[in-house]
Amino acid sequence: MRRVITLGLLIIICFVLQSALFPYISVAGATPNLMLILTVSFGLMRGRKEGMLVGFFCGFLYDLYFGFAIGPFMIIYMLIGYCNGFFHRLYLEDVLLPIIIITLDDFIFNFITFIIFFVMRNRLRFGLYMKDIILPDMIYTAILTMIVFKLFVFINKRLKRAEKGSET
Repeated sequence: MRRVITLGLLIIICFVLQSALFPYISVAGATPNLMLILTVSFGLMRGRKEGMLVGFFCGFLYDLYFGFAIGPFMIIYMLIGYCNGFFHRLYLEDVLLPIIIITLDDFIFNFITFIIFFVMRNRLRFGLYMKDIILPDMIYTAILTMIVFKLFVFINKRLKRAEKGSET
């Protein structure tokens, strides 16, 4: 129960930071995707199921606030969380692998967003979108990952300790 409450609070805190604070500290028009960092982090640390659940709720909030319909971002975040759960066995507390994976996932997230919201409307200038949106967003998200991932690892360790303590 403690894990569910903690994850719920983390999702809400990350959502509020991403939607209310980060637009004011954007660099080159890019804002970091904290919800993606949270989804990938818990997919890496806890596996496919938890990555998918965190992705579901992150995507749901993202759709409610930023989307025009409920579903597109929810599915994207769920798939990213689930796919990153496959790397659960490779997970180390080192921050290099998560930075690489989150940077790749941020590219995938933005590429799918480009396909859904631009290609479907016959706006095909991917080079411009890549230069102006995707690359700055990837760099900013990777930099934030160095800081935030360690916090998520600390929270995950505390949750595991609390779960082990309640089992005995």
